[in-house]
Amino acid sequence: MRFAGARAEGLHESEIETIADGYEESALCDAEVAALELTDVLIGPPRTLTDQEKATLRAHFDDAQIVELSIGVGLFLALSKTLIALGLEPESMPVSVLPTPGQMPSP
Repeated sequence: MRFAGARAEGLHESEIETIADGYEESALCDAEVAALELTDVLIGPPRTLTDQEKATLRAHFDDAQIVELSIGVGLFLALSKTLIALGLEPESMPVSVLPTPGQMPSP
């Protein structure tokens, strides 16, 4: 699933592959790497962010943005786990581009 806003801002499928193939060593910007590191903490075994992880996040995002990232990841994780538990996860799925929440679609 991709949001239209991300596509409009230049997200390409090759960047998605970079995320899966080792974003830490990629050409992604520092803010993107920080967001992915937060995602890894949120979807991994429960633990508290380290002081360094918090500092890295705060260097790129304000508190509201960190909460927004965290809630977004949590919602997608919950949906994924629910679909798996109910046996509703498709074997494969095409990429779907959805309107970005809070933004009006172009006419």
